[in-house]
Amino acid sequence: MILKNLLKNLNYRIIQGNENIEIESIGWDSRNVASNSLFICVKNKNVDRHEFATLAIEKGSTALVIEHDIENIPEDITVIKVSDSKKAMASIASIFFGEPSKRFSLIGVTGTNGKTSVTYFVSKVLESAGRLTGIIGTIENTVGGNVLKTEKLNPTTPDSIELQKSFKEIAEAGASHVVMEVTSSALDKERVHQCEFHIGAFTNLTQDHLEEHGTMENYKNAKLKLFKMCKRALINNDESVAEEIKSISTGEVYTYGIEKDANFKASDIIYDLNFVEFTLSFKDEVKRVRFNIPGKFSVYNALATIGICYLSGLDLDTIIQGLKSITGVPGRIEKVPNNKGILTVVDYAHSPDSLENIIKAMREISKGKIITVFGCGGNRDKTKRPIMGEIAGKLSDFVVITSDNPRKEDPVTIIDEIELGTLKTNCAYLKVEDRKEAIFTALDKANSGDVVIIAGKGHETYQILGDTTIHFDDKKVVIEYFSR
Repeated sequence: MILKNLLKNLNYRIIQGNENIEIESIGWDSRNVASNSLFICVKNKNVDRHEFATLAIEKGSTALVIEHDIENIPEDITVIKVSDSKKAMASIASIFFGEPSKRFSLIGVTGTNGKTSVTYFVSKVLESAGRLTGIIGTIENTVGGNVLKTEKLNPTTPDSIELQKSFKEIAEAGASHVVMEVTSSALDKERVHQCEFHIGAFTNLTQDHLEEHGTMENYKNAKLKLFKMCKRALINNDESVAEEIKSISTGEVYTYGIEKDANFKASDIIYDLNFVEFTLSFKDEVKRVRFNIPGKFSVYNALATIGICYLSGLDLDTIIQGLKSITGVPGRIEKVPNNKGILTVVDYAHSPDSLENIIKAMREISKGKIITVFGCGGNRDKTKRPIMGEIAGKLSDFVVITSDNPRKEDPVTIIDEIELGTLKTNCAYLKVEDRKEAIFTALDKANSGDVVIIAGKGHETYQILGDTTIHFDDKKVVIEYFSR
């Protein structure tokens, strides 16, 4: 593709060279560039890719997009200057891959908790109604249930090049809808710039990712960007920031909730060990809904799913029928069967709010003891550690504090910081650094009728220890325990 065509949506200045050259590939990582490529010098908080421009040229890049000046660039290299290289990369990537998000209905889900579950549920309901659907999310990127060929390099929302490449693959498969998790980081780093969202949904806002955003205000503002980019907004009306989101939304606004009036409202809720059941009110329609995942947060997730699918063109009866087929999401309140009568649940809960939600959900439906195993990630928000320790202690009958992904921090130090919160409660607890040993310890203490919650890692099949990543799967550890 001709470079000039890739730049058509940008305000830019040609520093040197020819904008009519042929570009065969685009990239921001100098390790992966090829001949006749455009290298985009993205400037982030931790890494400035301008420093790798010379290396990219040595590997075959014939053009650069820069945000600030670089010295000693060969005269035969085209240099384009922009004010924001992250936005420029997103725009260029969209054009390079044929503006694929215009070929399907794009649905974005943001919020601290519930993104993975809601995207998964929406895809299942849409597919049950015959709509081929793509997913971009934490667990995997798929279309029609098949994992994309485009390599998944980022945990949740891909960088803009990987994202647009994934969109192209999904569009070429014939998908009518794509539902994606939109993280605060992705919004902050402009990864979804130039994406055309038909629907943007907001689940909730609680403390998380402060290691990246610094303050809750910054974190909130990053999330809110989505609602200036979508034609329709679906907002959890029970959240304190709901009114602010409504005020900045540029499209039609719809709401869902339990406590406050909302377009999609749940009432007369029944909580059970295996399901939730509620009355759904929307306009003049009243329907009874059964959803086979327990917990109050599952009601919110079901409401978000119903709202998104309705705004995507499905009628309520079709949606409710589709919900009946859903049994869960990997690593999200996932029960591990056993013959000991112990309800063992693996869950991704890794923020104060999500940990509180999962423990409360289990408390509502169980008469036995609640035993909670969890840790906190290293090189992440340190302020939440004692908060989570206190939440676990207040709501559980016994706590085992262990390692999560300590990364480059000392795992014992992390555990000690969590313990400071648990000490504020009267809850009995143990500190067990080795996560497998911690899970075994918790299960040893459980009797028939008790609940063991293993929180923090969910679907993950690895553990990050320093610079090493090892295989580790909470679910398989539980299966191993009960297979002895």
